[in-house]
Amino acid sequence: MTDPHPMLAVAAEVAEALASGAPVVALESTIISHGMPYPKNVQTAREVEQIIRDGGAVPATVAVLHGVPRIGLDDAELDLLGSDPHVRKVSIRDLPHVVARGEHGATTVASTMRLAALAGIRVFVTGGLGGVHRGGELSMDVSADLTELSLTDVAVVSAGVKSLLDIGRTLEVLETLGVPVVTIGSDDFPSFYSRSSGFASPLRLDEPAEVAAAMRAKWGLGIAGGMVVANPIPLADEIPEAEISLLITRAVNEAEEKGITGAAITPFLLGRIVELSDGESLRANIALVKNNAALGARIAVAYAGS
Repeated sequence: MTDPHPMLAVAAEVAEALASGAPVVALESTIISHGMPYPKNVQTAREVEQIIRDGGAVPATVAVLHGVPRIGLDDAELDLLGSDPHVRKVSIRDLPHVVARGEHGATTVASTMRLAALAGIRVFVTGGLGGVHRGGELSMDVSADLTELSLTDVAVVSAGVKSLLDIGRTLEVLETLGVPVVTIGSDDFPSFYSRSSGFASPLRLDEPAEVAAAMRAKWGLGIAGGMVVANPIPLADEIPEAEISLLITRAVNEAEEKGITGAAITPFLLGRIVELSDGESLRANIALVKNNAALGARIAVAYAGS
């Protein structure tokens, strides 16, 4: 373990785990500030951290507070992220600006990956990946998550690409960027709320130890960049793809009518889908994040012991 990066504030529990080679799992903070309503967001964040602890790993929620990138948050800091409406959504392009201005920022998949890697963390759990937006072949609206996956050595556990995106084109971009995409226990690539997206998974692995071995092999061969570990939502919690697609289409049309684009579109769509589904999408979102946390802890434990 190298010395911590001088611009990071690493929580004592996380620092001790990293120094001893114990398993650590990074968590993003955008899901807290911009993915769920308060106080359900903070409650879920605490429950997810406990799931990781129960799995034998140390949770490290990542955020920027008062301009300082933090790796691991206490209860008061989690509550601030979940309740303060001025917390910014921070991707890679925004990090320097937010840090320089001393602002609060909730980190996306891309920025969480970068900060986790700087801290020496190799496993990161999120809900769903960003990707190519619908109509992205014309708008060029493509998430920085994909570029970061080609650059940063972190395995990202998710329930697949967010359903509201163009999953087929997202998989094509990941292939072009050379990012391994594996689905756990299924030949079908999942789509966040649903266990299937209609697209075959590029690769399949069945056990956390296999994922850890693939991580070791990738980086041992000098192949830079991350790995997508897609973990299908539990069957009991999924919303069938045909059902959720109707709601997504309606929400996307409303966003277009309102002229909502850029960084604001995903929070709008997720919130609107919660309303249209009478809360079912929020329930599914919480279930899949917890499912991902349990898997992420197992992968981190296997990687630390390999």
